[in-house]
Amino acid sequence: MARRNFKVLYVSGEVSPFIRVSSLADYMASFPQALEEEGFEARIMMPKYGIINDRKFRLHDVLRLSDIEVRLKEKSDMLHVKVTALPSSKIQTYFLYNEKYFKRNGLFSDIQLGGDHKGSAEKLIFFSVGVMETLVRLGWQPDIIHCHDWHAGLVPLLLKTRYAQHDYFKKVKVVQTIHNVYRQGVFQSKVFQKYLPDDVYSGLVLQGEDVNLLATGVKYADLVTTTSKRYAHDISHDGDLSCGLDSLLLSRGERFHGIRNGIDTRQWNPLTDKLIKKRFGVEQPEIKLEDKKVLIEELGLPFDENTPVVGVAANFDAFQGVELLKAALSGLLAMDLQLVVFGSGDKEYEQVFQQAAEEHPEKMALRTEFTDAFFHQMMAGLDILVMPSRVEACGMVQMFAMTYGTVPVAYAGGGIVETIDEVEGDKGTGFVFHDYTPESLLEKLSEALALYADRDRWGALVLEDMNRDFSWKSSAEEYGELYRQLLG
Repeated sequence: MARRNFKVLYVSGEVSPFIRVSSLADYMASFPQALEEEGFEARIMMPKYGIINDRKFRLHDVLRLSDIEVRLKEKSDMLHVKVTALPSSKIQTYFLYNEKYFKRNGLFSDIQLGGDHKGSAEKLIFFSVGVMETLVRLGWQPDIIHCHDWHAGLVPLLLKTRYAQHDYFKKVKVVQTIHNVYRQGVFQSKVFQKYLPDDVYSGLVLQGEDVNLLATGVKYADLVTTTSKRYAHDISHDGDLSCGLDSLLLSRGERFHGIRNGIDTRQWNPLTDKLIKKRFGVEQPEIKLEDKKVLIEELGLPFDENTPVVGVAANFDAFQGVELLKAALSGLLAMDLQLVVFGSGDKEYEQVFQQAAEEHPEKMALRTEFTDAFFHQMMAGLDILVMPSRVEACGMVQMFAMTYGTVPVAYAGGGIVETIDEVEGDKGTGFVFHDYTPESLLEKLSEALALYADRDRWGALVLEDMNRDFSWKSSAEEYGELYRQLLG
């Protein structure tokens, strides 16, 4: 336990269940709770996107946090704050809102994620300065501001420049966590020059003539982390894997740490999960077959208990391995299996998978709309989860899957190897392929399918997966120690 009740503010662009675009949202739904259990006091700040339903999540206005002035270089805008508790906890989550910036449903996007056509740079500047101004008005003084991914990358720079001499922030430390190094928040610099004071603007890290927000956060944070030790090593030593940030990360030396993800084992527990149709556990794993039937029937596929159901859950972009999945698709559909593809993103890939599903209506189904209920039912109903990402910082989906007795087949990129033990003989928890090719993926999946045919051995593998401990406990303890070291 902490020697005193240190306070930590978590800043993120997405938090489940309020808004989910990537596994960052799942991380934020459980990580702050894990640190509270280590003796820290946690709170969260995030944008109030128009798509977030106030009534559903019981958001309410905070009178003393209304009409907060956010002063930018050439203008001022007013900020309003709503608050609710993170579900299943008492962690206060603050939603920063301005109708002009956030009424539309669009989330942040940068040049690499489809362009700044929705004014994301200005939104981000407003949100980041808004975090600092809200804290001053809130009167709750954190010891640490913990920033997640590029959405919050401007905050460390603001803390070290514009707010460095502010009495409220003089003792505050800042941590930057990298969840996806290939998403760096790259924007044209002219917007930042227009709205940020000169001392802040001059501190931004540039990528050519563009601003790189993730690099900015990494440079100015007192401590930098990522979500596995293997990933930390890879992205600090390989320019391709780091998308150019390797030198900067390596320069942080002992200030850069990799700590494996955990999952919320209260939310992700097949024995108590209210989002799946049939609850089960290690004492009655055979009930999982009923969840498989529910999943298949919901997708409109014919059910055969002996046919393995293989699934993919990923964003449709090059970084998540969707190109590899596309290349392997014909081979997958030639196997004796049923395929479930769950994700969204690049419309070109959506069309490819939709066409394949229409051409193979008894073998393949596509689901592009995300709901928590379907996500949980999918983890419970699949036999095998394929993870084609080229580099996975750590990943959480494979941990969800194994907890529900779904066996992973994954590429050995990044931190994935810290959570999956390769099956060898009667040992292991999953299948890992080491060559990033469709042939290698299909070969490893064939091994999994061959083992699936051995019902006794497969049953033992399912139980091995379900008995793994993926809780946050050891990782939260490691973070807690880093926090204490940082605070002296």
